[in-house]
Amino acid sequence: MKVPFLDLPAQNRSVAGEIRAAMDEVIDASAFILGPAVERFERNFAKFAGTSHCVGLNNGTTSLQMALIAAGVGPGDEVIITPLTWVSTAWAISYVGATPVFADVDPVSYTLDPELVRKAITPKTKAIMPVHIYGQMADMTALMAIATEHKLVVIEDAAQAHGATQNGRSAGSIGHIGSFSFYPGKNLGAFGEGGAIVTNDESIAKRIARLRDHAQQGRHNHVEIGFNTRMEGLQGAVLDVKLRHLPAWNDARRRHARFYERQLGSISELQLPRVAEGHDPVWHVYCVQLKTGSRDVLRDALAEKGIATGVHYPTPVPYQPAYAYLGHRVGDFPVAEGIMNSCFSLPMYAELTAEQLTAVCDSLKELLPMTKRHAA
Repeated sequence: MKVPFLDLPAQNRSVAGEIRAAMDEVIDASAFILGPAVERFERNFAKFAGTSHCVGLNNGTTSLQMALIAAGVGPGDEVIITPLTWVSTAWAISYVGATPVFADVDPVSYTLDPELVRKAITPKTKAIMPVHIYGQMADMTALMAIATEHKLVVIEDAAQAHGATQNGRSAGSIGHIGSFSFYPGKNLGAFGEGGAIVTNDESIAKRIARLRDHAQQGRHNHVEIGFNTRMEGLQGAVLDVKLRHLPAWNDARRRHARFYERQLGSISELQLPRVAEGHDPVWHVYCVQLKTGSRDVLRDALAEKGIATGVHYPTPVPYQPAYAYLGHRVGDFPVAEGIMNSCFSLPMYAELTAEQLTAVCDSLKELLPMTKRHAA
């Protein structure tokens, strides 16, 4: 049986009629940049995230960049982030002229280790930007306490955590600003690029709304250096439709994660994801670690059976050539390196069927002994 890593067509078919109707409204009104559909989505997503404000943007990378600018981060400042993330987290810091400072991750949640964050703080530190990786939130209680103590801004990179909670509070709502991506493969994905910030600070929301539209305060009155990072009307329409289904889709992902846990939890060769106390992840990615054997051999063997997998991510960001100037060496972030050297991601999306889930688990059970022998 073929099991794709992600099946966007299946999701889109399930809401095709609703999306066509919503897009027709935008087309009929020719409201292609911002407009009523984006405003409606902003109101609904702010409510979903548990915040007072949402500002729609053109992608998740610029969402982080706008958040940093609104937080006053610029040249000479440092921002603490995780090495285990997609590179956009670091790009945004570089775009505003600041320096990314990396702290290793907690071995349970794979998110920033608060004690290592504390050790990384210098007089130049302006912000902490935790990444809620794979759909599980960072320890926001500890991080907010550190930020309060040192008078730092906290920007949540919640690009993989739409609807995740920690002690009942939603991703994006605990820090000063939350940033989301709506890249098509996310739990809430657009028909193209999209992003947003959420916040309870009205002044931050107003400034980012101004910055995204060429920093206009009134027509043709540009009050600072601005950007063109507006959300398109069609994307707002698509996202607003999908947002209505997101809680059910996230619940399906949670059921799939429980299935994987029941079927694979006793296999000694695998380290399954662990959920930190008080957390309710949304399983954007179901990342497992292979304790023994060759990850590549196993993935190739699974692919031959029609089971697609992914690697999120193979190289820590500080070891990317673009950040060689920071001078990091292998061994600087041992927990993140161990995860990234051994992890691979199983299919995870709401539309997975029981037969597909069973096929994934049965194939793993069959192939793991072969992988172990290959390593020997």
